[in-house]
Amino acid sequence: YTDTQINTERKLIIIIIIIIKSHLMLSIAANWLANEKTELVKIKEAYMEENCPRPSLSGDQASLMETCKKLHALIDKIDEERYDAEAKVVKTDKEIDDLKIKVVDLAGVKKPALKKVRMSADAMLKALLGSKHTVNMDLRANLKQVKKEVKEEPAEAVGDWRKNIEDKADRKKMFETS
Repeated sequence: YTDTQINTERKLIIIIIIIIKSHLMLSIAANWLANEKTELVKIKEAYMEENCPRPSLSGDQASLMETCKKLHALIDKIDEERYDAEAKVVKTDKEIDDLKIKVVDLAGVKKPALKKVRMSADAMLKALLGSKHTVNMDLRANLKQVKKEVKEEPAEAVGDWRKNIEDKADRKKMFETS
């Protein structure tokens, strides 16, 4: 035998042992579950015998009516207890949700660092619409070109600055009087 053959045989033996152990553990766990089920059934039967004894159906109609009234009273009592338990559960669920929200608020929401992505309108539409996008959106080609008009003021208006100030003062007086 070579070293590699011995190592592979050891690995196989270890794997077989692990499989046998897992099967044994699973069978033990299955037995435990079966025992728990039978114990739960016994506990339920004992509880029912203690709290809900079998009614005696022998007797006249009056005794049967009394037995029915007792059963209805027990049912009402159990329904009230069930309703109270449900209300407690709902209340504690709300408290748990509020506490979870508080924990998130205290921890703070970490915003991921966003990367600046430069993307053209065509690339954005291709990403959104997929390969169906065929329209070319060259937005700059659709813009109108406007030529800027240069107003030439006469040289005399530029030179006489006192006159411009007096005109503006007259306008100011006009707004103050109205």
